[in-house]
Amino acid sequence: MIEFISALMEHSFLQMALLAAVLTAIPCGIVGSYVVTKRITYVAGGIAHCVLGGIGLAHYLNHVHGLSWMSPMLGALLAALLAALIIGLVTTRQNEREDTIIGALWAIGMAGGLFFMAMTPGYNASLVSYLFGNILLVTQQDIYLIIALDIAIAILILLFYRHLLAVSFDQEYAALRGLSVKRFTFILLFMVAITVVLLVSVVGIVLVIALLTLPPAIAARFSKNLGQMMAISTLVCLFCSAGGLAISYSPNLPVGATIVLLAGGLYLLSTLLRKK
Repeated sequence: MIEFISALMEHSFLQMALLAAVLTAIPCGIVGSYVVTKRITYVAGGIAHCVLGGIGLAHYLNHVHGLSWMSPMLGALLAALLAALIIGLVTTRQNEREDTIIGALWAIGMAGGLFFMAMTPGYNASLVSYLFGNILLVTQQDIYLIIALDIAIAILILLFYRHLLAVSFDQEYAALRGLSVKRFTFILLFMVAITVVLLVSVVGIVLVIALLTLPPAIAARFSKNLGQMMAISTLVCLFCSAGGLAISYSPNLPVGATIVLLAGGLYLLSTLLRKK
């Protein structure tokens, strides 16, 4: 730990990584609480795996067609929002089974990502880090995008907290109160999409679901309402992200895996404490 603190004072990439951990903990705790409460973890999983398609396309456009403004994070964001839009349209307007469309998007996103990777000359090995995460590769441009997305989520929460609360717990009651369930379902899906993109830079596509659900699941055991759950979940996510970064530094362990294992350990501990 002392070695990590000393390195943190010297290396800017560690400072960027810690800042990213702090900034992603906020939407993780807030939106993750909605995901756990509404039980839409599978939706978040489908969106997460579509992200690889956007990342692969962004690299292809960047390296082959010279679109330097198309960063992997931007490609991931566009793919996630598109996936959220498709899931929302199908589940609210069509008779298609929700699990069917999510499974299709899951497969298409992963296959599309691999396709564009293969089409990109001089395969960029850093793409593998998006599968399992590498917070140490976060750039200043990524930090700016993370801040912008954090602000977007904060604005949506401030404007629609009660509406999203009603939709998450009881859609029929919300509809009877005159709320547009479809509209707020779309808003919630877009928030999930944004949060998934933020977490990809921390733990990767494969481990996103764990970090999005474990901290809220821990918080739910010690909360009396959604507001408390969000606050505790944010703190747990921050502890796991920063703690995993610190623990993995000296032995050179995979950061994303260390973060998730720490969250998993806390979840098991909270389960034991709650039973007593």
